[in-house]
Amino acid sequence: MNTPENKPYQPIDCDYYDRLEAWATLRTECKIVYRNEQEQLTEVTAKIEDVYATNKVEYMKMNNGLVIRLDTLVAVNDIPLPGSC
Repeated sequence: MNTPENKPYQPIDCDYYDRLEAWATLRTECKIVYRNEQEQLTEVTAKIEDVYATNKVEYMKMNNGLVIRLDTLVAVNDIPLPGSC
């Protein structure tokens, strides 16, 4: 699970969150770029199964079992993550 526990969670843009939920609902295969626990850019292609919050931190679960903390996202489907809401 990609959870950099040493950093406080920064909520992502609300419209971008809605877009993630839409891709999950439509079962769209997504190209996801995020920063891993070592702060390295990582790219994965998978379908978003769920977008959820636990303890005031938002995550998305992929169909390959990967769980990504939303504030580590850089871009999904070549759409960069905008500022937070």
